[in-house]
Amino acid sequence: MYVGRLLSTMSKVAAYFDLDGTLLNASSEKTLTAHLARRRPWRIPWGTLAWSSGFVTNVLRGRAVYDAARNRGHFSLARWSMLEAMSKDLAERVLKPSVPQEAWDRLAWHREQGHRLVLVTATIAPMAEAMARVLDMDEVYGCGPAVREGVLSGSERGWSVPRRKGKVPVVEADANANGHDLSLCYGYGNTHADSWFMRICGHPVAVNAEGPLRRHAEANGWPCVEWR
Repeated sequence: MYVGRLLSTMSKVAAYFDLDGTLLNASSEKTLTAHLARRRPWRIPWGTLAWSSGFVTNVLRGRAVYDAARNRGHFSLARWSMLEAMSKDLAERVLKPSVPQEAWDRLAWHREQGHRLVLVTATIAPMAEAMARVLDMDEVYGCGPAVREGVLSGSERGWSVPRRKGKVPVVEADANANGHDLSLCYGYGNTHADSWFMRICGHPVAVNAEGPLRRHAEANGWPCVEWR
């Protein structure tokens, strides 16, 4: 009977992780962007122009500067298939060594508890999925459309964008679909932007916390850890 109750509890628990700055001491998307630019040097002026245009357009539409600055102009005219191939290579060859041992240890601990591991990141979907494979996550939610074919325009219109408050409905939908009790779940992030999804989890943990998140964590009694 005790074992049955234990298994029932474990099935209700998931650990939701941000990627860059949390599980990874690097920027996965910047790594992909830099590699793409080296392969296609003409992308440097083009990507700069496309990103700047997207930034100005988003600001004029009333978006917050934080969101406006995170448009995908730097990927415009790139093929999804190319980003997927590059992401798989870079995740294993370049980014895997930037996952600190403390992060590996925490992932292993959650697996031992029978918890489900979920990556929720604003990183573009091909790279998010490549890193999820490296980390052996059970599920991953990155930025991108449901169907990824052809070339990118640089716009996020029609995309799923788990960024800032946008991570909240993603986490809630995942928990609902998988029978998790969010009051028992864990949420890991490194910036105040992550605090929105962390606060709906019963066990929020601030990782390498930046100033605003650290202050919020300390004010609310959240554990703060350093994974370097």
